[in-house]
Amino acid sequence: EQTVEAVLDPERIRRLQALVRRVPVADHVVEYAVKLVRATRPDDASAPDFVKEFVGWGAGPRASQYLVLAGKARALLDGRLTVGREDVRALAEPVLSHRVLTNFHAEAERVKSTDVVKRLVETVGG
Repeated sequence: EQTVEAVLDPERIRRLQALVRRVPVADHVVEYAVKLVRATRPDDASAPDFVKEFVGWGAGPRASQYLVLAGKARALLDGRLTVGREDVRALAEPVLSHRVLTNFHAEAERVKSTDVVKRLVETVGG
């Protein structure tokens, strides 16, 4: 029989969450996260053609907030005190994939939201 032992208590989790939120983020990193999220919306002027073709509904404004927050956590886990664009790019798929809803055409072409997000990371500069 296996047992599970707690590695963190609730207070330690709250302190770690507070620490993550205090990590500074440069404006250009926030702007990149916002640009990436806006590009997921097919009605946005910045959306690439493949988004307009395959996406029915893009990510909302909170997605960029959570991209930045996840970037802060990733930076700390990596021993860094600053967030970079590489953190946003690395976390785009897990943060955005469930927020990007593909349309019927994408389904017919077997294009998944993860495919769209990966391609966005490759094409959206920042």
